[in-house]
Amino acid sequence: MKKTLTVIIALMTVCSAGYANTTDTSSEAAQTQETTKKKKKNVQYNEKGEIIKTGINLGPLPVVAFDADRGFQFGALLNIYDFGNGANYPNPNSQWYIEASAYAKDSRIGSYKFVLNYDNKTLIPGVRMSICTGYFKDAALDFYGFNGYQSIYDMGFIRDNLVWDKNKAGQKLENKYIKSGEKLKKIPKGFYRYGRDVVRLRADFTGEILKNFYWEAGWNFSWTKTQAFSPKGYTVFPGINPASDYKGTSLYQLYKDWGIISADEADGGFSSGVRLGLMYDSRNVENNPTKGIWAEGHLMLNPWWLGTTRGHDYYKYCLTMRQYVPIIPETLTFAYRISYEGTIGKNAPWYIAPYYTSMGIKPDYDGFGGYRTVRGLMLNRVQGLDVGFYNIEFRYKFVEFKLWKQNIAFALSAFTDGAHVFRGYDMAFTEKSQLALLAADPVKGAAKAALYKDFVRTGKDGKFVDGLHGSAGLGLRFIMNQNFIVAFEGAQCFNKQDGGFAFYLNTGFLF
Repeated sequence: MKKTLTVIIALMTVCSAGYANTTDTSSEAAQTQETTKKKKKNVQYNEKGEIIKTGINLGPLPVVAFDADRGFQFGALLNIYDFGNGANYPNPNSQWYIEASAYAKDSRIGSYKFVLNYDNKTLIPGVRMSICTGYFKDAALDFYGFNGYQSIYDMGFIRDNLVWDKNKAGQKLENKYIKSGEKLKKIPKGFYRYGRDVVRLRADFTGEILKNFYWEAGWNFSWTKTQAFSPKGYTVFPGINPASDYKGTSLYQLYKDWGIISADEADGGFSSGVRLGLMYDSRNVENNPTKGIWAEGHLMLNPWWLGTTRGHDYYKYCLTMRQYVPIIPETLTFAYRISYEGTIGKNAPWYIAPYYTSMGIKPDYDGFGGYRTVRGLMLNRVQGLDVGFYNIEFRYKFVEFKLWKQNIAFALSAFTDGAHVFRGYDMAFTEKSQLALLAADPVKGAAKAALYKDFVRTGKDGKFVDGLHGSAGLGLRFIMNQNFIVAFEGAQCFNKQDGGFAFYLNTGFLF
């Protein structure tokens, strides 16, 4: 707890210091000391009593975050806000976001990301342009199967089939997790992991049709490469997988063996297409709204002739409703988000499923489950062809003040989130797949086939209906100039199949 408080206090101090050293480019480059003093005294305030920020505001910060799914994050980021003459404050005219960071998870550092986002409302008259690009490497990404509760999450079963490698790393883990014959206190989750590399590029454009009513159009590209995760120091179900670089097996590998993930999609591919949509946005502040509606619907069209891997063509749609209801104006806000993302047809490749798609400055997020979609749920716990989720929360701003010419506030939140798979992938273990396993290796094939019933539920006629994946929690936020927001949140799942308690130290509001 002391370590956590130290990180929180240090982070807030650095944030305040970073934003205090902002640069106002609206003044002349060369000016006398007397003029500078007069300008500093001439601070403008809006009707809320907030200091109106103008010009370029820089925010170089260290990345210090914790995500229950990805682990401890460290690195550096730079926020650049251009408020111009301050007429649109607290909404900037344009903004840059640059980040380079890495994650420490499963006793190793193997995941990192490089992100560059740009958003501009004035470069093209009447059109807002948003560009998001980045490279994301996950050496140990969560994979819990498809169709929600149709995929069984059972760490007890994994514990009983866990074997420590006879090497230095294995001995170290064995000493760490096992004491005097006691049960494992923490079970390594390598069985529920896989590796993924992603390059993403997106350009979106938004223009006003009527007041608060907008059109959206954009192009989205991604390259995805997936591979098996290789545990360090232990194996799960040793001897089943004959691959020399991975002595055990994983759920990802079994899904390929069972034919649930087809061979042509197993290693990823290219996705390229257009997005078209409509949006209604009456929020009073984009990054910290206290009233208004933000609703949008868009189509994602990804045929092969636009660059998508041939045979991986897919067409999706997403409908999202967000509303911010002021109970006590500028103090207590009731906010909710309801979203449904569906697939047209049945041929959407599996590697595009773990994303909640959006348009604008914010990138597509891994989901459903995790900090950006359904807090508390394990990342990617809920995957299917059609998925819906909700967030309901109360936001209470209990204090606000000025510090170093910055507008500072603290807010508490109480929330409940949930998700449900409404249409899932075909998870049948066909006779063709069974025969292929047995033909390749009768002994190991039979062992892999026997595991199907331990990790896949089947209902009548082989069909299964998912249930609600729910959670609830509390949060605290540090808010500066209504744009830079540091969040501390904890959430508890209602069902052990979805995880337990999860803590997050990150930035911004979910919506």
